[in-house]
Amino acid sequence: MTGPLEVILASQSPRRRDLLDLIGITHVVRPADIDEAVLPDEAPIPHCERLARSKAATLAVRSPDAVVIAADTIVVLDGEILGKPADGGEARATLARLSGRIHTVHTAMAVALGGETVSAVESVQVTFRPLTADEIAAYVATGEPMDKAGAYGIQGFGATIVERIDGDYFSVMGLGLRRLVALLAELGLRYDVGAGVRRGG
Repeated sequence: MTGPLEVILASQSPRRRDLLDLIGITHVVRPADIDEAVLPDEAPIPHCERLARSKAATLAVRSPDAVVIAADTIVVLDGEILGKPADGGEARATLARLSGRIHTVHTAMAVALGGETVSAVESVQVTFRPLTADEIAAYVATGEPMDKAGAYGIQGFGATIVERIDGDYFSVMGLGLRRLVALLAELGLRYDVGAGVRRGG
């Protein structure tokens, strides 16, 4: 049996690193530097899938023998993509918009090996409980919202403001693990529990 393949995570997200560690996939981090701007008339789902595929393809060209995992997560409310807040004021405004409402988190994942790339998008409905201005200010003061799409992280203090989720929790964190294993299988790869990623067979 061949040993585990080299796995590259094309992301500097500590959440994604933690999730790969959680399921025992040893990896190296090599963020992909691409333009993440939304194209004219580009809808949210095609946008995040395009970015994930572009990140994976960029690293695959440099390391064709490695398995490259890339992802992109966006938060959408009323058809609008809510990006990472530029400052505390923007974070407070975003959280006020999300307060007491349902929004959608789309996480696109792409896996590349050599010249082939496969991808998929997981969409999750997230409901916030109603938030007071003081609660929003206290949350923003923790600093947690500042590097996250939609100005919150479900795995941190943000867990206290989410009322419910309908879908895959790990996708809200930024990497749907069940879908990731399915994408690996599409490329003829096998995830061995606790032993990494190998060629199928």
